[in-house]
Amino acid sequence: MNEQIISQEGYDKLKDEMNFLATVRRKEIAERIERAKELGDLSENAEYSEAKDAQALNEGRVLELANTLKNVTVVDIPAASGEVSMGSKVTVKSDNGEKQYTIVSFNEADPLNGKISNESPLGVAFLHHHKGENVEVETPKGIVKYKIVKID
Repeated sequence: MNEQIISQEGYDKLKDEMNFLATVRRKEIAERIERAKELGDLSENAEYSEAKDAQALNEGRVLELANTLKNVTVVDIPAASGEVSMGSKVTVKSDNGEKQYTIVSFNEADPLNGKISNESPLGVAFLHHHKGENVEVETPKGIVKYKIVKID
């Protein structure tokens, strides 16, 4: 797995999820398995089978999160430097009008709410540019031209 850049907030979010899954969720699933065992024959016990599947999914996610947390670099969000960076709110203008995006880490991305990953095509294209610069982004529908109007 390649090293990824993440904000402190994004790191904390992943760590909180892992802690929840490794403690609270793991305990809930173990209790489900115990209750299902009490129902008798495990070979035809749907509750037991479902609980074991939930356990496998939970453990897989815990391992995935642990690996991710080992391979990320936490970055401080710099003070306003006039350059698009992690945490920047960028207002851009294109033929489709004006839009505002916030550059966030991979696990905080929410494109419908204007939060784009620093690893997404748009995020990569905007990074390290300044107000007034033009940026071209290759999309499935072709190249889209943006002008950076404002950086917060």
